[in-house]
Amino acid sequence: MSEIYLSVIIPTYNEEKRLTGTLQSINDYLSRQSYDYEILVVDNGSTDKTAQIARNLAGQIKELKLIEGLGGRGKGFAVKKGMLMAKGDFRIFVDADNSTSIDQIEKMWPEFKKNYDVVIGSRDAEGAVLDPPQPWIRDKILGKGFKLYRKIILGLWGIQDTQCGFKCFTKKATEEIFPRCKINHFAFDAEVLIIGKSLGYKIKEIPVYWKNDPESKVNLKSIIKMAIDLIKIRLNLIKDRNELKR
Repeated sequence: MSEIYLSVIIPTYNEEKRLTGTLQSINDYLSRQSYDYEILVVDNGSTDKTAQIARNLAGQIKELKLIEGLGGRGKGFAVKKGMLMAKGDFRIFVDADNSTSIDQIEKMWPEFKKNYDVVIGSRDAEGAVLDPPQPWIRDKILGKGFKLYRKIILGLWGIQDTQCGFKCFTKKATEEIFPRCKINHFAFDAEVLIIGKSLGYKIKEIPVYWKNDPESKVNLKSIIKMAIDLIKIRLNLIKDRNELKR
């Protein structure tokens, strides 16, 4: 096992208003734990002071590291970069808006002890709390409608919420799943899960407390892009399987 037990990866894009609070909250929690940890801020080409804020806070939080220079290639690319550069035995990526606070990881440890390789937070699993509930159109059209479409395209029928930005992987699962990922934008969440499933990794979905963020960067345009990317994921899987048969 490595010296670092937990790596926390935070992809960022123009998060100058929220990043300080998120980093302080994460560090406050982790500093009270018995294990060693690291926090990786992976900046996806921000045009505001996001990178500078992370750089300044790294002087106060010795476990904090900034990864930059990605050129705005997408959230998925940023997460992949951070997960593969991390050194922890367990690696979790979380949203910069702190919509699911890091203390929710307490719900994940018992599942890893049951030999699950990937544990994901869910807003749809029984027991999840949304504060406040999402607006009707976002819940019914962008939420449930997209979920059905995703299940039809990828066949991830057993997973209710692929998009919650709170997912933890063992080191082994990380290093086998993420190098295979090709989607750079929001649909990468579904891609890592379908790849993990195809490789035989055990995935557990758990309910979390999720605070609804009115400034979310996911909009109708993002949903359309994700819909197209899901088809690309399916085609990539078919292509990979055909290559293995040769």
